[in-house]
Amino acid sequence: MHLKEKYNEVRSRTEAICQPLQVEDYVPQPVPFASPPKWHLAHSTWFFEEMILKKHLESYKEYHPDFGFLFNSYYNTIGERTFRADRGNITRPGVSEVYAYRAYVDNGMAKLFEQELSRELKDLIELGLNHEQQHQELLITDLKYTLGHNPIFPVYDETQNLLADHNKYSGWLPMEEGVYEIGHDNDAFCFDNELNKHKVYLQAFEIAHTLVTNGEYMEFMEDGGYSRFDCWLDEGWAWLNENKITSPLYWHRINGKWHYFTLAGLKEVDPDAILGHISYYEAQAYASWKGLRLPTEFEWEAASGFLDWGKRWEWTNSAYLPYPGFKTAEGAVGEYNGKFMINQMVLRGASVATAPDHSRKTYRNFFHPHFQWQYSGIRLAK
Repeated sequence: MHLKEKYNEVRSRTEAICQPLQVEDYVPQPVPFASPPKWHLAHSTWFFEEMILKKHLESYKEYHPDFGFLFNSYYNTIGERTFRADRGNITRPGVSEVYAYRAYVDNGMAKLFEQELSRELKDLIELGLNHEQQHQELLITDLKYTLGHNPIFPVYDETQNLLADHNKYSGWLPMEEGVYEIGHDNDAFCFDNELNKHKVYLQAFEIAHTLVTNGEYMEFMEDGGYSRFDCWLDEGWAWLNENKITSPLYWHRINGKWHYFTLAGLKEVDPDAILGHISYYEAQAYASWKGLRLPTEFEWEAASGFLDWGKRWEWTNSAYLPYPGFKTAEGAVGEYNGKFMINQMVLRGASVATAPDHSRKTYRNFFHPHFQWQYSGIRLAK
């Protein structure tokens, strides 16, 4: 696909995700980590304006002098920005002006595509598109968090349950002891945290063909899993007690039965469907309860070609650290991944909320171990 066509497709999908929303849905921010839809629409646009158009399109005039401050996320190189927790306070500019901003920047990009683009500029645009695809997934999960904390559990889209999928296979995949190559090594796009390709030695292990189901996790809950300190890491046990966690995110006990909030509304939990919205702490506790463990990210990647993956982000037992030879790029782009390599755990694969054609076996997602709001699940190893 031509880069211009891909640009138009990605930008259109972001707006399509927002199509079912009412104007009031664009603004709330119930917690600091979940940004409002309006902010995602503007920030992904700001990236193209700040990183590309202001530097590479002659005579380009920025849309509004305040938007850089309002819609920068974490780029210290570029300057001051609004606090993350205050994104829901940005009632102005309004939703219509944010869409006008998107159209203005898209028009600038259309002019840029009429020029001969250098390889470096094409790569930067590709990064911007992948950045927007990441925000498409966050847009879905952040929006679900907002709607899921509305006491009437409103329906976003009756066709978008996203928690109804089932495992296709069963059993265990044995993997031989040996040296395996890990990391990205071709000309296709990747983020810098997937570099450089390197060798790791793995002991023989087995990894599950299936992801843990709701019914299997219910057995853990019914066996007192959330009250058995012996299953939990110390930090996980403290998190559980401080936040009064007794179930996966969005689960509600109603008339003696478990229900969960989906983007299609409140549904009774399907015991055979794949578990979702699990923190690393919960994943580790479940694995401990089973007498098993989570795979490392290297075991996951080595086995990925033989596994059915892509329905849930899968927690691994690996801390988010740089690969051998990792180098931080100069400028704002260098702030994209490297500075977050502390106190976070790696997730592998993709989820039902991941943008099409955005995942690959070397992709390294990463979050702090207490987060539940992504479509995250559990694959066991032994």
